[in-house]
Amino acid sequence: MERGKGMKFVGDSRVKANNRKPNIPKDYSEYPGKTEAFWPNFLLKEWMVGAVFLMGYLLITVAHPAPLERMADPTDAGYIPLPDWYFLFLYQLLKYQYASGDYNVIGTIVMPGLAFGALLLAPWLDTGRERRPFRRPIATSMMLLGFISVFYLTWESVDQHDWEAAAEQGAIVEEADINTDAEGYSIYAVQSCIGCHGDTMAGGAGGPSILTTEKNAEEVKDVIINGIGAMPAGLFDGSDEELEILAEYIAAHGNPEDE
Repeated sequence: MERGKGMKFVGDSRVKANNRKPNIPKDYSEYPGKTEAFWPNFLLKEWMVGAVFLMGYLLITVAHPAPLERMADPTDAGYIPLPDWYFLFLYQLLKYQYASGDYNVIGTIVMPGLAFGALLLAPWLDTGRERRPFRRPIATSMMLLGFISVFYLTWESVDQHDWEAAAEQGAIVEEADINTDAEGYSIYAVQSCIGCHGDTMAGGAGGPSILTTEKNAEEVKDVIINGIGAMPAGLFDGSDEELEILAEYIAAHGNPEDE
């Protein structure tokens, strides 16, 4: 029988191993241009890029303050809200026939859920190691479809929105000194003007602010009689004298210099 043949060597946990190697990171010089140490090389670059974007963001916020609108009025049923820019595509989607009204659930839950769910599952739907976009048709197609859809809907929302009307309905109007004891204000309240334009004449449920009008008394009378925009004609049922008093009262508050 040969020496050592059939013998097995069993380690002893009481004997310390002297051949253990310390946990030394790889020598990244073996992979030039392909990888680098996370600390401090990679992390320092990330911090520098983040600092540049943070400073740019702060400069933009200082140069262009966020636009403020008038205080919210829950009784103003005519106010048309507009979401922030990153939700405009969803806002536009709800304007289409099969994503609003009776199909509101489709536009608010089903379609966005499918879109974001597909993007979320994209890494598992395409598990190839190829990094070139044209070699990854599934992931590339889903990303392109998502980008084009969001871009198109956002563009359509911005293009179709009435920005002048939005600026007017949200304009901050300084409170005027309304003389509620005047005869013109009594007529204003009796003729139901107060229901649409508010008790301070600054706008209300569906009616714009009267304090911003630049019309004279004659033009105000024409609006009261014939209507304008969403305001129908024939709402006033008082006398000619009351009409004259009301028109002069409204024109005086809309044009303070006429007082």
